[in-house]
Parts: sequence; structure tokens; C-alpha cells
Amino acid sequence: MKSVLRYYGPMDTSSQDEIEDCSTKLTVDGWLKRVERRRQLAYASEYDFCSDQPMNDEALAKRGSWTGRYDFLLSLLGYSVGLGNVWRFPYLCYSNGGGAFLIPFTVMLVIAGLPLMFMELSLAQYVGLGPAILFKRLAPISEGIGYGMILVSGMVMLYYNVIIAWTVFYMVVSFEDPLPWRGCQHEWATVNCFSYEEEDNCLATNRSYYMANCLSREQYRLLNVTLRTPRKPPAEEFFKNYFLQISAGIEETGIINQRLAICLLVAWAIVFLCLSRGVKSSGKVVYFTALFPYVVLAALFIRGLTLPGAYDGILYYVRPDWDKLRTAQIWGDAAVQIFFALSPAWGGLLTLASYNRFDNNCYRDSIVVAISNILTSFFAGFVIFAIIGFLAHELDTSVDSVIDQGAGLAFVVFPELVGKLQMPRLWSVLFFFMLLTLGLDSQFTLMETVVTAVLDTFPALRRRKIAVVAGVSIVGYLGGLIFVTNSGMYWFQLFDKYAANWSVLLIAIAECILVGWIYGCERFISNIEEMLGKRSKWFHWFWVTVWKYITPAMLLFILCFNWLQYKPVAYGRYIYPNWADVFGWIIALAPFGIAVIVAVKNMCISSSPFAWQLLHIVSDYSKAATTLSRMETFTAPVSLGNGV
Repeated sequence: MKSVLRYYGPMDTSSQDEIEDCSTKLTVDGWLKRVERRRQLAYASEYDFCSDQPMNDEALAKRGSWTGRYDFLLSLLGYSVGLGNVWRFPYLCYSNGGGAFLIPFTVMLVIAGLPLMFMELSLAQYVGLGPAILFKRLAPISEGIGYGMILVSGMVMLYYNVIIAWTVFYMVVSFEDPLPWRGCQHEWATVNCFSYEEEDNCLATNRSYYMANCLSREQYRLLNVTLRTPRKPPAEEFFKNYFLQISAGIEETGIINQRLAICLLVAWAIVFLCLSRGVKSSGKVVYFTALFPYVVLAALFIRGLTLPGAYDGILYYVRPDWDKLRTAQIWGDAAVQIFFALSPAWGGLLTLASYNRFDNNCYRDSIVVAISNILTSFFAGFVIFAIIGFLAHELDTSVDSVIDQGAGLAFVVFPELVGKLQMPRLWSVLFFFMLLTLGLDSQFTLMETVVTAVLDTFPALRRRKIAVVAGVSIVGYLGGLIFVTNSGMYWFQLFDKYAANWSVLLIAIAECILVGWIYGCERFISNIEEMLGKRSKWFHWFWVTVWKYITPAMLLFILCFNWLQYKPVAYGRYIYPNWADVFGWIIALAPFGIAVIVAVKNMCISSSPFAWQLLHIVSDYSKAATTLSRMETFTAPVSLGNGV
């Protein structure tokens, strides 16, 4: 086992002698057995690893590990590169100085995103535990941090799979000819629906197009039109009126949309099938889901460059505005984007790394994924703005009048665009299948975080892992039904605004304090060297400085920036009622609140004052580090070959 970061009490001299004697008498098989028992210590609070007695059933239940060489790297890449890279980063880059945005984005990657990713990957790989147990072993006072992470992943998991359900529906209906959102001559279209294609056909017959109707000149004159009516594209009307069947507000729940409920069931069935065997099955699926989006992005980019207006769209995207670098907005947006792109403090990074080999080079993996994230985001911007430039050209308007982000870009702007391309069904299927694979990678890790938490907490359930995955899937589906009601979009926006915001930042700050100051950066780097080998003095100096000072300060900056930029959640022109904002703050602070409550509970149970508990923790770590270091020297020769 990777040495568990927990101290089980001082070891006397005789105990140490027994360890040394035991180590000198073991054969190769004995070495392997002892390493396996040390790995099992993650599930048995106390066990004599020199003993030949078999462990109990719970300890013998294997936790599982990645089976392929690139399973972990691709899973990590798929988790970090998600929907936000395609539908949020390009908009942020455009609105924050174009190419100039890459400078603060890269800086924030180095001092905020990458350090947290490397910290979590190293910590979980060394211990071999998920967040539910890891922080409890690290320090009892920090036990609630893991529970907070799991709650964040659980809440995001509920509404994130709704996006996958949307993409499933759009991908299926994309096979229809013509595409169902083309034109305004449908029951779901309102009088404000405006189709440029229908207008062109109407004008070609010397008539006038008004309020989705083609009128003769006489009819148009009799209407005495003096006001300009609002225009809504058919794709937006289709999305809101037919697909979502959206109500007037969050207070009007309405009924469950059966169409959406079926799609959500399909989405959860896909996730269940891919995770039914844990990382052994999901590790194979990611070979496709993590790489296929790049194929589609490349195809869309090549096609986009051949379209009229693409060059203007790309110029809007990359034209640098260096003056923006002097504003706090661009630095704040870059910090927020990189933090939520790599998703530290959600528990997902810890979960993925906990299944690693002890000697896996997680430092290299962190750098590869971080660089891939920024390159993917920037490249996706070229793709999106090339096709948006074409749409602006076709509508004879400016690029800034059609640019959007989030669901509006994916389910309104792009569907409107593909109707103007040759072979629209092909491009529509490819685009939504790309969104499906991007979403699934992230959903796999969110789901695995929750499942791993259950199995780490109750090891006896490992023999029934399929049942556990099925149970979590059923709970996730039932919890997600609120998002497929008539008011579901309002609930979706509410959770998206609050679920992974304030608490995630506070948890990340607590992580930095715990590892950097309580456990100790130098001790932590020594643990990393046990896995990766001896590192340079520069490596020590850089990571000690970053983890103890720079990254916590940057997290505080992001937290303050978010607070200063805070605006109550809204959806279009709809303003949420006060009770919805209160509920939003409850789900926003609940994960960190759990961490605080558990810490207070553990302090109350202990008779020692808080300051003495911290000193006791540090003292225990110092003693445990010496003992574990001695133990590691005996097992190092077999830990590499055994993949533990």
C-alpha cells in the first residue's frame, strides 16, 4: 500500500526491531504479501502486516485500479476538458481582449490551477484512498472536507446529466429530414418566430413577411405596421417551447416532461453501463470519449474555414486588446475559468488518482492535462467563431449580435447555423455527439467520486459494486427529475450558479492550509519523492512557495472577485424570487458547512483544546513520517513491480 497518512500511536523499539527482523526473513512471495497487506491497511484501521494471518473479508475486498497504460491520463483529460471548454472559454476570450486573454489565463494556470491539480493527484496516489476516507486519515479535524467534496460532486452530478439528456435528444432528432427546428410553421412557434429562410422565400414572391406569416402587399398595408416586433430564431422557439416546454417561472413547477424524462433515463443508463465495473470499464470507454471530440473539432474547423465570413469571426476572437490587461476583470475571469476548468476541490481528481499505481508519474500527467486544457480551449474558440462568423454573414449582421455562451450557444446558435450548411443532418449529429462525449467524461468522474465514497466508507459493499452503481444511478435519476419539469430550466440555472462556487473555493483554501501548513510542504514533497524519485532543489523551492503562499492568496483573490461580481441568478429577463436566492445560498454553502460542522464535532469529542489538537497532529505526523519512511525502505523494491 502507499503509506497511509495516519499515525496509529508511537512504536517502541521492540516493535521496530520486529519490523526489521520480519523484513530480512521474507522471501519474494513474502514481500508481495506484505505489500498487499499494507495496501489493505486503507480498509483496516489496525493490522500486523508481518503476520501471516489472513485479513477479514472487508480488508480483502480489492479496491480496483487502472488496467491500461493510458486509462488514468485519458480519464483525467476527459474530466478536465469538458463542455465549458467549448461553450464558455471562447466567449470569455472574446469579451476579455481576444488573444490578450491567453496571458492571464496561462498565468493563472501556473499559479492556481496546476498546483491544486498536482497536489490532489499526488495526495490521493500516495494514500490510495478517495476523499471520503483520505482526509479523515490525514487529520480527524479535516474529515468533513472530503464529505464536502462528495456533496459538491453529487449536486453537480444531478444536473450535469440533464445536459447529456438534452444532447441525446438533439442527436436523435438530428436524423430527421428536415431538421425539426427549421422554419416557423409549427405548433410550437409563436408570432415572434422569425425565419430568414422563410422571409427570403416570401420576398421572392413579391410579398411581405410579418409575424411568421407571408402576407400580400395589401394585407401588410392594412395591418398598418408601425412597431418593430421582437424576433426570435426558430431554434430558440423549438428549444424553449417544444423541447423544454418552459413555464413562466421557477414557482410554476408544472408537470414532468415525459420526453425529457425518457432522455434522462437513457443518459443514466449510459453512465451506469460504462461504470458498472468501475475504473476497469470506464478506463476503456474514455479511449473513445476523450479523443473523439478532437476529431469532430478538427472536422468543424476545416469546414468552418471554407465558409464565407469565417475570417471575420476568427478576427473577432483573436484580435488582442492589450489595454484589457490593466483591468481586474480579465484577471478575475481567467482565474475563475481555469479553476473551474480543472475542477480541483470537487473530489474527482482525488478519486481518479486514488486508483493509480504508486509509481505513476502524476507530475507529468498534471502538466500534460493542464497544457491540453488550455490548447483545447483556445482551439475550440477558433472553431466556434469561424462558424459564428459565417452565421453573422448569412444574417447580414455583426458577430457580437449572434455570439452566445452556455446552453444558448449549443442548443440555439449552433442548431440555427447547421440549417444553413450543406448536409445539415451530418453536422448536427456530429456536433451533438461531440457534446455527448464531452459531457460523459466529466459525468463519469462525478459519478465515480460518489460511488468510490460509498465503497471506501463501506468496504463490504465492494463485492456488490454493480448494485451500488445501480443504486446511485437510480437516486441520481430521481433527483434529476426536478430538472425535467416545466420549471426545470430555472432549477438548472439555479444549481449551475450556486452548486460548485463558494464552497469549492473555501474547500480548496482549506486543502492548501492543511497540506502546506499543518502537514507540511517539505514532508509532502518527501512523500512525492517516494513515488517519483529524487527531485531538484528548484522543485522543492517552487512548490513550497506556491502551495504555502501563492496559491492560497490566489484562491482568496478568486473568492473576493466572485463576491464583488456577484449578481442574483437570472434567466434571460426573468428575475428569481427571494426564496430561490436563499435556497441557492444554502446549496452554495452546504458543502463547506459540512466541513465546519464535522471539524467542530471532532473537536468537541476530543477533550484537548483546538491549538493543542493542531500541535498533536503535527507531532503525530512527524513521528509517523519517520516510521513510514522506515517501512517504505523495506517495500520499495517490490512496490514498482507490483503496481501498488
